[in-house]
Amino acid sequence: MGRARSIVLETRTFAKAGDASAFFSAMLNRYSIGDRVSNADADDLAALLKRHDELAEKIGPGIAYFEVGFPPDDYPGQCFWIVWADGGKIDFSIKHCLKRKPYD
Repeated sequence: MGRARSIVLETRTFAKAGDASAFFSAMLNRYSIGDRVSNADADDLAALLKRHDELAEKIGPGIAYFEVGFPPDDYPGQCFWIVWADGGKIDFSIKHCLKRKPYD
């Protein structure tokens, strides 16, 4: 069995990547489609987003807030969306942000 991989964010630390995945999945499931994410949850999402390898594209012209919406490409369920300061939107994946990085 492999060694547990911790996830360290600016807002919190998880002993295992699975714990981080469970935390953010539970967060997502607290919301319904169209809901704006609370400021407290947005802080954690912004910290998670910093692990994304396309961070500049995801931040775009600046993050106004996060919301929950349908995933792109007809995937089932829901996902987090970044709403930019200019009104544009882009989705992002919890799973993608938690993938192993060279510094993990």
